[in-house]
Amino acid sequence: MILVTGGTGFVGRHLVPALVESGQRVRILLRPSAESPRIPHGVPVEVAVSSFNDFRGLRAAMKDVDIVFHLASAERYGSQGNLNEVDVEGTKAVAQAAKEAKVKRLIMLSHLGANRSSAFPVLKAKAIAERWIIESGVPYTIFRTDAIFGEGDQFTEPILKLLRRNRLIFLLPGQGENFLQPLWIDDLVSTLILSLEDQKTLNRIYSVGGIEILSYREIVKTIMKQVKFRRLLLPFPLGYMRTLTLWVDQLDKNFPISTFWLDTLIENRTAMVDLLPREFGVMPARFHQMLDYLNK
Repeated sequence: MILVTGGTGFVGRHLVPALVESGQRVRILLRPSAESPRIPHGVPVEVAVSSFNDFRGLRAAMKDVDIVFHLASAERYGSQGNLNEVDVEGTKAVAQAAKEAKVKRLIMLSHLGANRSSAFPVLKAKAIAERWIIESGVPYTIFRTDAIFGEGDQFTEPILKLLRRNRLIFLLPGQGENFLQPLWIDDLVSTLILSLEDQKTLNRIYSVGGIEILSYREIVKTIMKQVKFRRLLLPFPLGYMRTLTLWVDQLDKNFPISTFWLDTLIENRTAMVDLLPREFGVMPARFHQMLDYLNK
């Protein structure tokens, strides 16, 4: 049995059906909520309901579980999310419950640039979460990623929403020259599934990305070309943009960009381009070839 936390998020909605299709039994951990969860339609999965601070509920959710995919994060909620509660303390609880339940494997999604000394909340939280996983005593594999793209993502679709909001200009964080390595969601899912049966992935941290290293400016231009938009790309100081984003986020709960996401543009976020082909036999898709979903 495989337990997936964050199974209704972007990565989870792609991973869960792929796991089921590969013959795995899957259980999704859902937090208690008044809203109906977005469970994948037509996919036979079990459901467990528990918050991370309900240790007994979390421990019960791991009954008969061999592998845990820990995908849950508060990052996508921006100022409305609680990184300490979900990413730090939540991961600590998952790791402790997995240890008690004698889970055989913990697989976690982290961030490129995760560092406990980082000044940026997401990168610091992810590094602390990694440490809880590593020190749990449960065999683990950690995948550090960044710009994952595909339908329903938190990368290209927010850019498209911003392009639609303003028909004249698009503000670039800084000069827009920071490098990213977009990774197609299906390539990430394939890698996660392949890691299940590969013993060499045990107790390792992988920094993974796509086959191309692109500047943020190039990424925005590629998206504009895909959807046939023309905008003036205007550089804007990143510090001012963080302040502006925080202010707008308080007024508009549907604003597509969060300050947490902007933090990932402070430094270059790249990995070895040959890691996925070399380690997993996965040849990542090129960014411009997989953007048809933006035209829907």
